[in-house]
Amino acid sequence: MHEPTEREMLYDMVRRFASEQIAPHVTEWDEAGEFPRSLYQQAAELGLLGIGYPEEWGGTPASHSLRSALWISLCRHGASGGVLASLLSHNIGLPPVVALGSEALCKQVVPDVLAGRKIAALAITEPGGGSDVAQLKTTARREGDEYIVNGEKVFITSGMRADWITVAVRTGEAGRDHEPPRSPASHGSLPPEGALAALGRPGGGKGSAGISMLLIPGHSAGLSRTRLDKMGWLCSDTAHLRFDNVRVPARYLLGEEGAGFRIIMANFNGERFGLAASALGFAEACYDEALAWARQRKTFGAALVEHQVIRHKLVDMQMRIQSTAAWCESVAAQADAGRTGPEWVANVCMLKNHATQTMQFCADQAVQILGGMGFMRGTVSERIYREVKVMMIGGGAEEIMKDLAARQLGI
Repeated sequence: MHEPTEREMLYDMVRRFASEQIAPHVTEWDEAGEFPRSLYQQAAELGLLGIGYPEEWGGTPASHSLRSALWISLCRHGASGGVLASLLSHNIGLPPVVALGSEALCKQVVPDVLAGRKIAALAITEPGGGSDVAQLKTTARREGDEYIVNGEKVFITSGMRADWITVAVRTGEAGRDHEPPRSPASHGSLPPEGALAALGRPGGGKGSAGISMLLIPGHSAGLSRTRLDKMGWLCSDTAHLRFDNVRVPARYLLGEEGAGFRIIMANFNGERFGLAASALGFAEACYDEALAWARQRKTFGAALVEHQVIRHKLVDMQMRIQSTAAWCESVAAQADAGRTGPEWVANVCMLKNHATQTMQFCADQAVQILGGMGFMRGTVSERIYREVKVMMIGGGAEEIMKDLAARQLGI
């Protein structure tokens, strides 16, 4: 008798949680523009928010293989990019705090986030720049025991509700050389890069000097937030943040002044791998719905699946799903073995592109198989079809990923 592995047990636990607590409510949450804050605590009670974090702060250390099981299962069975983005936004906002925050700061921040009592977010993208992180203009000027922050961030996932925001800023002389940006008041339906945080310039350059990371409390005076409307991820709150002389204790600096660019680049690898695994889960969700529909829908006296053209579409989807799954397992195994050099970074970039293209193909084919029903709100494939593009942009757009992979491979 086969004894389930730790990975299989985690996958099954997440499957039950997503199927029972998320999937039945996603359409309602999309219409409301948010999901209940209590979902964070439900996920935390199962230990899902703490996977990959130190035990001393309430987490559970986990391999890349285990983390991928969480993402794949949540996306396949919850079938909502909006829930994924906000429920797990701490996975891009919290790692710099855990890695570089003081013990006192970690004790103050991390346990509450992993317990679902507080929400963490990451803020890098600005109105004037996304992938070119080195051009950010938000400043943090040191004044005694505080930093005074001025500037703007946009497309920030969980930005409306976040209690803690990890913010990329300019400090020191580099910060004084940059004027805070001025931008239009509204950005309407521009795509959200924040959640799964976009950006990542392949190189550094002079503009990367003076970039630091600062943890800013969400209740800070002078911080204002504007909700952004989107094509997809409807139940995820996405915000435009404005910092107007926001005072932040100097002890909230993460690492050293000027070390922010390196922190941001290191943070991207885990995010991009998570995006790839999530895209695989969404592709599988599309396949599941398309296959179920093809088996029960009859045309010309036969089930759709009995028509060769439909079977071929389903096989084409499986080809891409299985190649993506194998690549995900390989990249996870390399990371778990400690092989995370340039070749691994290149593989993460290429995998992200391959996985999101798989998601795009499967969403398109599923909508085609469902026909008119695929165009109706409430179907899994319709929702994922609208969410494909942000997955291909967030965490670094396809073009950025190709250029970065080429540099890592010495091409």
